[in-house]
Amino acid sequence: MLVVLLQGTRDEPGVVHADLVEEDAQALFAAGEEQWGTEESIFIMLLGNRSVSHLQMVFDKYQEIAEKPIEDSIKSELSGDFERLMLAVVQCIRSVPMYFAKRLYKSMKGLGTQDNTLIRIMICRSEIDMLDIRECFRMRYEKSLYNMIKEDTSGDYKRTLLALCGGDDDLAGEFFPEAAQLAYKMWETSAMTKVQLRPTIRPASDFDPADDAQNLRKAMKGFGTDEDVIINIVANRSNAQRQEIRQAFKSILGRDLMKDLKSELSKNLERLIIGLMLTPAEFDAKMMRKAMEGAGTDEHSLIEILVTRSNEEIHAMNAAYRAGYKKSMEEAIQSDTSGRFSQILTSLVQGAREQGPADWDRALVDAQELADACNEGSDEMEIKFMSILCTRSFPHLRRVFQEFVRCSNKDIEQIIKKEMSGDVKQVMYGIVQSVKNQSNYFAERLYKAMKGMGTDDRALIRIMVSRSEIDLFNIRKEFKETHDCSLHEFIQVETMVGDTSGDYRKTLLMLCGGQD
Repeated sequence: MLVVLLQGTRDEPGVVHADLVEEDAQALFAAGEEQWGTEESIFIMLLGNRSVSHLQMVFDKYQEIAEKPIEDSIKSELSGDFERLMLAVVQCIRSVPMYFAKRLYKSMKGLGTQDNTLIRIMICRSEIDMLDIRECFRMRYEKSLYNMIKEDTSGDYKRTLLALCGGDDDLAGEFFPEAAQLAYKMWETSAMTKVQLRPTIRPASDFDPADDAQNLRKAMKGFGTDEDVIINIVANRSNAQRQEIRQAFKSILGRDLMKDLKSELSKNLERLIIGLMLTPAEFDAKMMRKAMEGAGTDEHSLIEILVTRSNEEIHAMNAAYRAGYKKSMEEAIQSDTSGRFSQILTSLVQGAREQGPADWDRALVDAQELADACNEGSDEMEIKFMSILCTRSFPHLRRVFQEFVRCSNKDIEQIIKKEMSGDVKQVMYGIVQSVKNQSNYFAERLYKAMKGMGTDDRALIRIMVSRSEIDLFNIRKEFKETHDCSLHEFIQVETMVGDTSGDYRKTLLMLCGGQD
């Protein structure tokens, strides 16, 4: 592939062979996803010679055929340096500024700076497309390139890099032309992509609830507790199977499994195992209760749960909350929160979000109303955003946010960050992130729960338990792509201290399901 690229034989910019677009997309699909093994020569020939404009159309058609972006196919079909090279080619065809934004971010994140990469990109792009790179950087990483350079470098070196960077975009609201087109395309891709949700925990084969119940009793009977037996049973059964075990434990032994587990386990391992043994509705209700009990409110937990659950899940959670705590969840929210934030949560807890695909005509109207609201007072803006973001279906909102870029030349996420504040900003931003890519939203929540000093174990347990049978595999993939470290590795490294070690960590890693 490198030899092909060195020939400089790519078709001239703007050259599109309209009659070959679908044929090329089908050829790529046939060379990879459709067969056992990969015909790499087809990828090299097409990606190394067709024009950028032509390949952008091919990638769109490929997504229609494969129901996934071509990047996902490359990751699953290729490996090693060839995979990295082909991904770089595809990323540059999608957007050169975004490719360089990602390279710059990776050169500075974490411990140490890849100065050779940083210097090379800052010098070679400063007179070409640095403005667009800056805007793509801000859109992708929610902070300006200027500020990241400022935080990661020092002295005259820093001052020189900042001069090449040219400005701080954190206060800007509008896109530069390339970034506006890219933002529009990103939302379009989000709307088109059909995500196959993949869990990490599946029902156990040859399942015998009576046998599991007996083995759990033996593990807890007498002096000492065999935590390994408890973990190996609970973490390797689906939630439905765990409910059968609870029932068998009571029917056969006349004992309450939950009470026995609480008496034998402690601290985070107890919280994790009990969380797994509850039904999803019971667990969500308990997490909502924990977020509101005592002094202070865990607003981030309330937001995370309510913006990511389906109508059916919210209805089941409401019923479990009332059964467990003898009051409605709506009443609890309204007594523990206030103002617009309380109104937004009250709207979400109804579980009345519209279902179904996007309505294109209505999406255009909604986008224009959101754009117009940005020019009104803060109260009017918040009311309009709430009326649309809390009620429309996710497929519809993807189209609304896509058209919002066209109507306003602004990024919906950046507008929320710039124009809103406090908990209202956090919940609106959470909705947008969940609409755009829910797996990535959870990946970021997991990263924030573990990074830095101390671990937010409640958040870590909540996400690992609630997503293990839904989309934790997808979350793992997003985590690895964003942070260049597998979720498995991150849990191992970040949960090494005190109560977050040993059996607790072992259970988390079993839920995680693999090392990627």
